[in-house]
Amino acid sequence: MKNTKDFRILLPPVVSIIVPVLNEQETINRTIRHLACACRGFNVEIIIVDGDPAGSTINGLDTNQVITLVAPAGRASQMNAGAKAASGGILLFLHADTHLPAGAMGDVIRTCRRPEIAAGAFSLGIAGSKRIFRLIEILANVRCRLTRIAYGDQAVFVKKRVFEQIGGFAHIPIMEDIGIMQRLKKNRLAIRLIPKPVKTSARRWEKEGLIYGIVRNNLLSCLYYAGVKPSVLKRFYK
Repeated sequence: MKNTKDFRILLPPVVSIIVPVLNEQETINRTIRHLACACRGFNVEIIIVDGDPAGSTINGLDTNQVITLVAPAGRASQMNAGAKAASGGILLFLHADTHLPAGAMGDVIRTCRRPEIAAGAFSLGIAGSKRIFRLIEILANVRCRLTRIAYGDQAVFVKKRVFEQIGGFAHIPIMEDIGIMQRLKKNRLAIRLIPKPVKTSARRWEKEGLIYGIVRNNLLSCLYYAGVKPSVLKRFYK
């Protein structure tokens, strides 16, 4: 299902921002308002892809200035559907609870104008005041710089032609973000890490427990790198 009611632009957008959602009624309108400010002055389209067949999140939007889709639940499935519908030459994949830093659109466009760059992401920032979040940020960003692999909550962006060239996100229930980064590296495609941090919600850590969340996330990543199938790992990640 695709709805483009009252969505009109004269030129193809430069950036397509794709936001996969599932039961994000309390978050999505705030995220769209943030994006409207972050994208002001740039030719950008916003695509919201709902994983609920009934469209429970997109039915609650208070704007019609976005493109809405429904796709099978799962970030990989939803983001691939959004990418297929996108008109922009740059695809930016954004979690519904993550906000972009100031000047993000300019950073993304300038980065992708460099012919040698295929993809990129921002640094991780967590919207919480606890000191442990600062430690998580430091460790995550050091890991990212060393491995050149960014996670989905870092607002990953990819040139659309490159995304199509490598086959998009793998149809797996978890670890699709690491998977696409690995394929970019395997194909010797350059990934640019922008030092500005996004601000992602701390809600998952606060709900599940900080220690549990940190240990679980790192353990699952290690097991994925060791070859454990995502279908098995999914059992431990709600």
